[in-house]
Amino acid sequence: MDNKFQKMLEQASDLAEEQEFEEAIILYDKILKKEPKNIPTLLDKAATLQRMEKNSQSFQLYESVLKQDIKNLDALIGKGTLLHAKSKFAEAIDCYDSALKIKSKFAMALAYKGMALGEMGKLNDALFCFKKALTIDKDYDLANIGKQKALELLKSQKSKK
Repeated sequence: MDNKFQKMLEQASDLAEEQEFEEAIILYDKILKKEPKNIPTLLDKAATLQRMEKNSQSFQLYESVLKQDIKNLDALIGKGTLLHAKSKFAEAIDCYDSALKIKSKFAMALAYKGMALGEMGKLNDALFCFKKALTIDKDYDLANIGKQKALELLKSQKSKK
């Protein structure tokens, strides 16, 4: 990516961070018009669309990235979170597992997998994922919160028996 497009991408990312989503999308589209397979731009646009709750458009962009690079961790996690939001937990777990095959010590993928397993009622498996994520990053909030919730649910299940 040439310097001009790199600066546009940085500007678009800044706009997205400031929740100026529409303006960010305009810049992403300008870059993609010239470089339609630009993976960093596709990923940033997908994440921005996801924040705008335009999930089907976001999903298409993550798929587009994965067609170019099946091992792209950001696209796998993004696709997984979109599937999770649609309650397609098994498919989301497939995305997280694909990411974990590429990077086995990936706390985010483990925590997201734990959340999906928890949604499916597989609390012991979820707890395992949260604990494993915390061995990688002991301060990872999502894993800590998930672990505590799983423990609470398991405790309440035992007390009902």
